[in-house]
Amino acid sequence: MTEPVTPTAPRHINPLLKLALELGPLAVFFLSNGRAGLFMATALFMAATAVSLIVSWILIRRVPTMPLVTGVVVLVFGGLTLYLHDELFIKLKPTIVNTLFAVVLLGGLFFGKSFLAVVFDSAFNLTEEGWRKLTFRWGLFFVFLAILNEIIWRNFSTDFWVGFKVWGVFPLTFIFAASQFPLLQRHAAPEGTAPEHL
Repeated sequence: MTEPVTPTAPRHINPLLKLALELGPLAVFFLSNGRAGLFMATALFMAATAVSLIVSWILIRRVPTMPLVTGVVVLVFGGLTLYLHDELFIKLKPTIVNTLFAVVLLGGLFFGKSFLAVVFDSAFNLTEEGWRKLTFRWGLFFVFLAILNEIIWRNFSTDFWVGFKVWGVFPLTFIFAASQFPLLQRHAAPEGTAPEHL
């Protein structure tokens, strides 16, 4: 007689390690661009991104949605950059990724769904109204990042664009995320209730 299988709790990565896995490839990209140029930096960026995804899989046996989508786009557009020896493709990557997230989030709202919990890996438990408002705000923020990337790469040098990816986008994202804490507190669902995001 076989014993019933007990579902195991999902594994989680230490927050500092998670941050290192997300920012590590960007740091590699920034440092190598200054020393070896954009094309070598792109190759190292792709390698670091692949390593980051593999480490995530080894540690928690899954890859969170946002890093996975970003990683796929990095590998595709990085590959095109190296194959065609054209820096345009790697510069378009942030525009494509941010536009894709905006379309998914805002498009989901149009059909009455909030997919933000998938992007955030179910980090929060909010009321239906809370998910709707937070999803709308993040959707607009991704639109803003896509437009900002287009402005930066079209009007400034490659080195400035690379630096902005590290020293501009991350602080902006952190400030925006921190500004959403009041909304998270106002619309937190009572403990023990099932998530209402879908």
